[in-house]
Amino acid sequence: MRSIRKIVVLGANGAMGSGSGAVFAAAGIPTVFLARTIEKAEAGKARAEQLTKGKASAHIVQCGTYASDLGLALADADLIFEAVSEDKDAKREMFALIDKLRRADSIVATVSSGLSIAGMCAGLSESLRKNFLGIHFFNPPTVIVGCELIPHAGTDPGVVAIVREFLTSVVGREVIETADTPAFAGNRLGFKVLNEVAQLAEEHGVAFMDQLVGPHTGRALPPLATIDLVGWDVHKAIVDNLHASTHDMAHAQFQLPAFMQQGIDRGHLGRKTRDKGGFFRVEGKGPDAKHFVLDPKTGSYRPMAEISPAVPAFVEKMKAAIKDGKTNGSNNGYRHAMEVLCTAEGKEADILRTVMLGYISYGLGLVGTVVERPRDIDRIMGFGFNWAPPSVLVDAIGPGRTIVLLERAKLPVPTPVLDAATHQRPLFNEPSVDSSRFFVVAA
Repeated sequence: MRSIRKIVVLGANGAMGSGSGAVFAAAGIPTVFLARTIEKAEAGKARAEQLTKGKASAHIVQCGTYASDLGLALADADLIFEAVSEDKDAKREMFALIDKLRRADSIVATVSSGLSIAGMCAGLSESLRKNFLGIHFFNPPTVIVGCELIPHAGTDPGVVAIVREFLTSVVGREVIETADTPAFAGNRLGFKVLNEVAQLAEEHGVAFMDQLVGPHTGRALPPLATIDLVGWDVHKAIVDNLHASTHDMAHAQFQLPAFMQQGIDRGHLGRKTRDKGGFFRVEGKGPDAKHFVLDPKTGSYRPMAEISPAVPAFVEKMKAAIKDGKTNGSNNGYRHAMEVLCTAEGKEADILRTVMLGYISYGLGLVGTVVERPRDIDRIMGFGFNWAPPSVLVDAIGPGRTIVLLERAKLPVPTPVLDAATHQRPLFNEPSVDSSRFFVVAA
């Protein structure tokens, strides 16, 4: 079997390029960082060294430019890793150039977060197409170990095996293979939920929705704060692609809210535009910092302290159940929290149940088309997004009760849920994973 002993990263100055390069270099793989200018390549190297806290030693990483060093760098590269901007035309232009310069057996990968793998290599040489696939790291790659491996119909199965073994054994990734479908598995499910909450925020308010769908529902960061972290421009690119390319039960949830487009047009992109903000904006630093929240209806910002909504009683009960579980060491607190959610009454509880049940229905509904097994969607959401996997929620609620709630909500019941109910067995089967770790609330 071929081995991967040298890697060239294209677009090494960007967040994903430098972060992915850091993962490779930290594993001891000689890596070449290329960008349009040497200054940008060296900036990517400096960021990689910072991300790995010195594990990516200086002698492992070399820097260069496309104009001066591309041909020489590609001549003996085992893996050519493309991380230029998330634009199909820009990527295809780069792959056409690679096709002329690469070694015949070198593997070419894209870190695209959702563009068609087959579409990016269409029309290029047979040699490149059979050695071409997607390696979707999640940001930041040095922290998040979940990784999607996406072959297209023409990818050589042997190449898939080489890359899977490399990612798993050499760079320590949790690898999930997905079909070449829009946004693959993790982003397709994750951004369905994120955008749905953004849509609901227009009616119910930003602070209210992030409070309602917070860490007590099995996620490290509330949804709208997550979009601010990802960047509104990146969010738009992903959901626009999904809205244009998919026509399933989640189609409406992939429509970018008009207020977000208006914000993007004004330069509001989230944390990357600190002075303008996104859903949230911070002025100043430290204990004197002032926190503001967006009013989607007006586009203005108001002090958070003025509009902090009352926490629904059932949410407080969910949080208390999780805290009690952590305190008592039973690790079952989240199951009690799901019991609270299932029995709670009122408009707020209905909204949260709709979001959570939609996550279960859509996520496990991808099994058989986008991923092969329930375990695949569970692992990418757990290790890629750090969200409670859909199967964890089904087990906590109970498969039979989940079916009843899905039918009541007029949502499709995925086959894995039916199987779990029929055979009376847990759906989440990861003995090494403590399911309670996905549910953490402030002390």
